[in-house]
Amino acid sequence: MAAAYYFGAPLIPSAEVSKSAKGEAKAEKSAPPIKKLDVKVDVSTPVEREVIDSLDFAARMTAIDYVEVRAHVWGYLNKVNFKEGDMVKSGDILFELDARVYENQLHQAKANVAQVEAKLKFDEADLERSKKVLNAISKSDLEKAISARDLDLANLELAKESVKQSELLLEYSKIAAPITGRTSAYKVTTGNLVQSGDQNGGTLLTTIVSVDPIYAYFDVDEGAVLRNMNLVRDGKAQPFRNLGAKVRLRLDDGGKFSREGTIDFVDNQINPKTGTLRMRASFANKDESLTPGLFSTVTLPIGNKHRALLVRESALDNDQGSRVLCILNGNNIVERRRVVVGGKHDGLVEIESGLRAGEKVIVKGVQLAQGGTRVEPDMQNSVPMLEETPK
Repeated sequence: MAAAYYFGAPLIPSAEVSKSAKGEAKAEKSAPPIKKLDVKVDVSTPVEREVIDSLDFAARMTAIDYVEVRAHVWGYLNKVNFKEGDMVKSGDILFELDARVYENQLHQAKANVAQVEAKLKFDEADLERSKKVLNAISKSDLEKAISARDLDLANLELAKESVKQSELLLEYSKIAAPITGRTSAYKVTTGNLVQSGDQNGGTLLTTIVSVDPIYAYFDVDEGAVLRNMNLVRDGKAQPFRNLGAKVRLRLDDGGKFSREGTIDFVDNQINPKTGTLRMRASFANKDESLTPGLFSTVTLPIGNKHRALLVRESALDNDQGSRVLCILNGNNIVERRRVVVGGKHDGLVEIESGLRAGEKVIVKGVQLAQGGTRVEPDMQNSVPMLEETPK
């Protein structure tokens, strides 16, 4: 025992001393002091609501009906009955040609009818006389009388058809609007000769486009088509070919104008040159806000409505190709958590997995929040998640 003490102090074997020192060093390494964030960060909780996955595509507005107004007959232009750019209704008389030639043709046709009717009247009377004296005439004479009467009947039908044709040509000298729509500029002014449509296509007088409803054509890329097919197989979407799906159109005016329409056409194949599928939507346009030729954006749904957690895009960080959220746990310690990101909805991004409802998410100051850092309550600035969404 005396050897175990030195100046009254117990001696610990060197092996034991060594073990004790290593244990203390290990304890110090396993429990380093927690760093505290010394700047304020914006914190919010995810928004939970029903959304529909959708994609945006560039679209071009096209009139449903487009007509080049040409004449059926030739003639000199006498009168123009509309102003350039006017709205016209189907049947409105737009142009009038010099119709005197066609009036004369109609008078001649009517006179020919009267002439044939007079001859028919005489030949019918002659036939009746022949029938009364059958014993006094030969069979050949009777057949000649019948033939003359029948020929007159045929000539009368031909003359009446000629009258109808002349009336039609006279009617064509007044050129009517074939559709309801808005006119373009005059291509020909009064006094000029107008060629008919059967003469090298005829003279173009003006054009008319319909305005309500109106089409929007857009091309869906092959990737979106395949994504929709996968969602359909999983029971999470309706096929693009199911016509009647609702789409939203907006103009390039900062989102101030938008309108809902309906898909009414999907092409029968993907264009091998562009790798896109042509689609078309129809939109009401009573106020004529949409003009043929206008470029716009169509938002096309590719999935069914579902519940989703949404965060600001500014809350997302990148880590070796993965998307990361900085989440504060119950002890206000930062967890850098990898998440799966979905589509965008009204300025927010859907988080498909890696996030739970009610969790605190750092939405501003993400680059300063390192994993394992403590963020004291007085350094947390609570903000609404929807603050940055467009109005």
